[in-house]
Amino acid sequence: MVSTQLQTLQDRLLSDPLGTTIGRFLDYLAVEAGLAENTRLAYGRDLLHFAMYCKSNNVTTLEHIEPKLIYTYLRTLSRERKAETTISRALVAVKMLLRFGVLTGQVPEDFTSIIEGPKRWQRLPVVCNKRKVIDLLETPTADDPFYLRDKAVLEMLYATGMRASEVADLKISDLNFSIGYLRCLGKGKKERIIPLGKVAIEITGQYLQDLRPRLARGQSRDFLFLSRTGRAMSRIDIWRMVKKYARRAGMPRNLTVHTLRHCFASHLLSGGADLRSLQEMLGHVDIATTQIYTHVDQDRLRSIHKKYHPRP
Repeated sequence: MVSTQLQTLQDRLLSDPLGTTIGRFLDYLAVEAGLAENTRLAYGRDLLHFAMYCKSNNVTTLEHIEPKLIYTYLRTLSRERKAETTISRALVAVKMLLRFGVLTGQVPEDFTSIIEGPKRWQRLPVVCNKRKVIDLLETPTADDPFYLRDKAVLEMLYATGMRASEVADLKISDLNFSIGYLRCLGKGKKERIIPLGKVAIEITGQYLQDLRPRLARGQSRDFLFLSRTGRAMSRIDIWRMVKKYARRAGMPRNLTVHTLRHCFASHLLSGGADLRSLQEMLGHVDIATTQIYTHVDQDRLRSIHKKYHPRP
């Protein structure tokens, strides 16, 4: 479980004031900021690496961290040929730690705004066409022992655009088949309501009736999707399941669970959905994050150009 990984990571933090501060910061992210455990784990790993670098430079307290040290750390990551996304993520973690230091009075002023990370091109998400997605959804067959569950998970991912962790956390009580909606708790425990399509409702209903009662154990509680041992499926379980059926369907090797989220967004947009509605369904805080999908649908861009350009 992620909570065990977090505890192990916090145990590994150096026994100096900086390590202690990082541990308090991770607790703050849980209690005050409400960040998901996976997010805290990612921050913790980055900050553990940063703390080790600080110690190698004889810096063991938060108040002794200066911009020059952070810049040399970023250059070190670059010389180690770390990806730009990795360097940017590490910088975000350090900035948040220093802002926590300002909040708790350990750092006199917030100088993080003057520190810039590597400039990155915005990568377009990988999206499959509708026919390929349908082929993937139809890959599970009745020969598979968990056919109903696997098909329901795939349909749920594509029907709602939810993240793997969000699908794994779904409870039966989150579903409302009568009105065709479900309740999703996303990042930061923010709740959103997402419509469910007829196919997803039908296959999930079959799974609830025919398979889930046979999988349920005492520890399964109200979780919707269960493993063969009766525990709640994890996001890793879902990731592996999607990869298995993607290989079977002959899908691209770079297809992941998140690809279905991208397909959900892109296909809705190409069908005429407005950005605000899509933003709400995806749970994006900033609509700029949702706007990336306007660059993915080439057919839509071509039709807009043809319709509005004076010399199409």
